[in-house]
Amino acid sequence: MDDYLIPAVDGVAYGLLLFVVAAGLTLAFGVGDVLNLAHGALYAFGAYAAARISDGTWGSLAIAVLVGTAAAGLGGAVLSALLVPLAGRGHLAQALLTFGVALVVGDRLTAIFGKDDLGVKVPGALDRAVHIAGHSYPAYRLAFIGIAVLIAAGLALLVTRTRAGGLVRATVDDRDMVAMLGVSPFAVRTSVLAGAGALAGLAGALGAPIIGPGPRTADLVLMLSLVVVVLGGMGSITGALVAAIAVGEIQNVVAPNFPTVAPFALFGAMAIALAARARGLLPSGRSA
Repeated sequence: MDDYLIPAVDGVAYGLLLFVVAAGLTLAFGVGDVLNLAHGALYAFGAYAAARISDGTWGSLAIAVLVGTAAAGLGGAVLSALLVPLAGRGHLAQALLTFGVALVVGDRLTAIFGKDDLGVKVPGALDRAVHIAGHSYPAYRLAFIGIAVLIAAGLALLVTRTRAGGLVRATVDDRDMVAMLGVSPFAVRTSVLAGAGALAGLAGALGAPIIGPGPRTADLVLMLSLVVVVLGGMGSITGALVAAIAVGEIQNVVAPNFPTVAPFALFGAMAIALAARARGLLPSGRSA
């Protein structure tokens, strides 16, 4: 079991990164009723910001996080505006529009930053190895695990314990009642999509040393995030967390040791969730 310790820890870091991305995706669908296939491109905004701005100092890393988060949040708000004419036309129209946006954004990012995967510099204090049970492990990934846990806790509190979270949940249950209270359901949805985009950009900026920026980054992140959302249940933050950790362990523990089994484990679990219970592993959480 000692040989599986580091891959298991790596699976937690990888899974928590997927959770931060998928949390925005599941909120966009479960709350905003928007199927956003450009979500991976929003992650790429943050990842490329980290690659270009971070030069190994704390200040540059902070600026990269702010720029990546803001750019992706703005992208989410723009997507919300683009989707207005498609109101009432179903998720297929949303998927086609957001997929087209993802293609255009991906092409522009490749044209600007090139076709090669980019490296990301992190502060010296995190650019080293720490020892876990006699094994070396990157300090940055341990720091990311701690940050991601704080993000998960803060997101859960925001959704369940604040007035803003209450308005979001109320909009899902009864949009007309929310409108009668003087709150625009469209403004709530735009805020949700902007927040979902910001989460993707934040994940990209912080997670770039784990899933770095490159031509295939957006597609990989989107694919794995969709798996997490399907397994965890639409709109369920808790379900997304459990599913993301499971996907992270499959990718880092099962795949290297059982390469022929890993794809079946990942997509087989998604197929079972879709067939047996459309809401995923846990109930669809409008409040959690």
